[in-house]
Amino acid sequence: MTIPTDARAEALGRLPVREAVPELLRALDDRGVAVLCAPPGTGKTTLVPLVLAGLVDGGPVRRVLVAEPRRIAARAAARRMAWLLGERPGGRVGFTVRGERQVGRGTLVEVVTTGVLLQRLQRDQELAGVDVVVLDECHERHLDADTAAAFLLDVRAALRPDLRLIAASATTDAEGWARLLGDGGDDGHVGAGGTHGGGGPGEPAPVVSAPGVSHPVEVVWAPPPERPVRPPHGMRVDPALLDHVAAVVRRALGEREGDVLCFLPGVGEIARVAGKLGGLAGAEVLQVHGRAPAAVQEAVLAGADGGRRRVVLATSVAESSLTVPGVRIVVDCGLAREPRMDHARGLSALTTVRASRAAAGQRTGRAGREAPGVVYRCWPEAEDARLPRFPSPEIAGADLTAFALQTACWGDPDASGLALLDPPPAGAMAAARETLTAIGAVDAAGRATERGTRMARLGLHPRLARALIDGAQEVGARRAAEVVALLSEEPPREYGDDLAAAWRTARHGSDPYATRWRQEARRLEHALTTTETPRQGDAQASDGPLRGGDRPGRDGDGPAHGSGDRARGSSGSARGGVGPRDGNSGPIHGGDGPHDGDGGPARRGDGLRRDDAVAGLLAALAFPERVARRRGERAYLMAAGTGAELGGGSRLGGAPWLAVAVADRPVASASARVRLAAVTDEDTARAAAAALASEGAEVRWADGDVLARRVARLGAIELVSRPLADPDPERVRQALLDGLRREGTGLLRWSAQATAVRQRMAFLHRELGGAWPDVSDEALLDRADDWLGTELARARGRAELGRVDAGQALARLMPWATGEAARFEELAPERIEVPSGSRVRVDYGADRPVLAVKLQELFGWPEAPRIAGGRVPLLIHLLSPAGRPAAVTADLASFWKDGYRSVRAELRGRYPKHPWPEDPTTAEPTRRTNTRR
Repeated sequence: MTIPTDARAEALGRLPVREAVPELLRALDDRGVAVLCAPPGTGKTTLVPLVLAGLVDGGPVRRVLVAEPRRIAARAAARRMAWLLGERPGGRVGFTVRGERQVGRGTLVEVVTTGVLLQRLQRDQELAGVDVVVLDECHERHLDADTAAAFLLDVRAALRPDLRLIAASATTDAEGWARLLGDGGDDGHVGAGGTHGGGGPGEPAPVVSAPGVSHPVEVVWAPPPERPVRPPHGMRVDPALLDHVAAVVRRALGEREGDVLCFLPGVGEIARVAGKLGGLAGAEVLQVHGRAPAAVQEAVLAGADGGRRRVVLATSVAESSLTVPGVRIVVDCGLAREPRMDHARGLSALTTVRASRAAAGQRTGRAGREAPGVVYRCWPEAEDARLPRFPSPEIAGADLTAFALQTACWGDPDASGLALLDPPPAGAMAAARETLTAIGAVDAAGRATERGTRMARLGLHPRLARALIDGAQEVGARRAAEVVALLSEEPPREYGDDLAAAWRTARHGSDPYATRWRQEARRLEHALTTTETPRQGDAQASDGPLRGGDRPGRDGDGPAHGSGDRARGSSGSARGGVGPRDGNSGPIHGGDGPHDGDGGPARRGDGLRRDDAVAGLLAALAFPERVARRRGERAYLMAAGTGAELGGGSRLGGAPWLAVAVADRPVASASARVRLAAVTDEDTARAAAAALASEGAEVRWADGDVLARRVARLGAIELVSRPLADPDPERVRQALLDGLRREGTGLLRWSAQATAVRQRMAFLHRELGGAWPDVSDEALLDRADDWLGTELARARGRAELGRVDAGQALARLMPWATGEAARFEELAPERIEVPSGSRVRVDYGADRPVLAVKLQELFGWPEAPRIAGGRVPLLIHLLSPAGRPAAVTADLASFWKDGYRSVRAELRGRYPKHPWPEDPTTAEPTRRTNTRR
């Protein structure tokens, strides 16, 4: 189809970025680097590359490489530029994304994903033949884009000072990027965080700003009316918010004219809101995300057909990279997805967060691209100021294994010499290097091995690259490629949680996912044979080191299960018995994939069914720390130590062993939820996770006693154990101490006498301090060697501890060296002799020592005695003749004077046989009744 010249000219003429092009060209001529800030819709992605290539407005012919963060954006940008030239992609404008390449001999502008750009840089650091590189949408701070910028600045500093570099963005930290490009582009590179590496900061790169489209956008605050929705946790979004978003869409359609663009965090939320909008009269509901079929994406970008209104439900892919024609209304739910790495549990996933103010501004601008519009924001206006200014840089929270391999292949293993806006976290880099060392991708010094270089060129996360390379040696290239393709982009939920069953479904499927899966499987099979001798611009290009879907955090396509956890997988190849075998005939090779039917995880006479065995092997090679053994009906324990549970109705529940490919941890749950796994067996698990295997003596406190045994483990999974006949005495002692710390000193034998001694010592420590020790549980455990050393040396378990006389052991803590111990009975007497001659025990268990005695036994006693060297008066509990409390006093003289009269009046009628003299101070004390006296 021929595009009318006047339509193209009109489209080119109304792009506001035209006003900034002369300044941009001057900046590139003067400095070679520039930051281009242009709001959405100004033409920074389409007009600027054409001008730079000399295809519009004349000028020298140059080859321009445009890097986009997403495949959908790369295709759309190339098609738009080709349309402006009256062509189709593959002529003077082309694109390259994973598994798809439309580029010809005369292509001058090539749009690629940032992952493809990284692959090119690793193969050809000079980027021979490329004159200008445009890094688009830098404000999104994706890790691939940050890495590509750092590599390009290295190239400019060392190899290609003539290479021109533009960081283009709609909303960004222009000052930070200007400093980064200026320092890195003039005379060297900057260190992490922007510190110049060669003797003082350079002059910042020029910042060129383009005017935005002037159409006003009205902001309508539309928070949920009934109650605040629960904040997002992990991948969970409150269903009440989705109900509200659907209601706001319906409201917007009734109040305003034009199409609706509704922003949601992920594919699942898009599907749920689409379901709630079912039966929407007079409007078509479309879904745009990284997994959407190309035909749907193109239909959305082409605009409405026939005048029918459209409701486009989109992830953040539509924030700035794409223009959706006809949109006058934006409904913003206020959420986004970002990748996070949970090192403690060994799980990586996307998490739902509040969208930044910059993202909200981007979304708002989509309503004013073509005419005045309106944005409905589904949160209270008061919360807007509390939103983060910019989105979190991916480098701050994501798994860095792929990044670490990229930098190792680049020659900077710790990334200390790279020009990065934010330095990689030290802990995440250490975990990444540990994983890379375990799979043989880097050596002990962190330098990339030949194997690591090959992994990097496969365009997969290093874990999946390991599975592909090692698995292919066991099961053949085709089978390995097919399973790894499933692992590289999580299958749809309707495929189920059984990896082998999902494999069968994909092989026979005709849905968009199955189509993409077959394409990726072919690419991986081909890549296995071409990574040794890669060619620049190979048609089997890759989107970079993550998955077959767009980057996590961009389109909300699901957890970054390919982006790895902190694992220590086997570092060698899978040869030597790792893989499943067909009987005894050797590795499984050949054939066209699984042919064993569509049932559950059945067994064959010679082991697991073939497709289960293959899927289990590949998943275990990719995620060795996630091999899991059954410990309940649907419960498993993964080698990393995290529990895992299958969903209800899963067909995997009877399997003794699983290789878990995808798992996430629901909020407030101690266990992960298995979303994709394969049946495997112990031999495969042991071989794939050999680096996690350990065997040795184990002496510890468990289940209330000392457990001494020799144990073989696979990470946290206990494989075999047997009792240890002669455990190391020191380890037994440490286990006993651990038991005392866990369960307290109650494990010892505390007689009434021992308890009383401890209470008396505690009283003296509280009142006198000094040499008298603290005898609280915490203090006693801290000084266990001082008072329990002998007993701990002899004991072998709980029973021996229970026979220890705690009182006798406690006496060792008394201040014998100072002589104070000899005054123990004087300072804290066990008993006090009262006027009647009785020796009454003092109770030291309360805050004050208590002497509980019958009232008649104290007649004639003028005042209560004092202890602790006369410092502390005893608290007297005066008892009735029946032994019940009648009064409490610390001032006996006052009681005789004022309190006795009321007690006498109350009790003398009840106890007439006992003496109740009018003057107790002169009466004879007695333990007996009047008759017995």
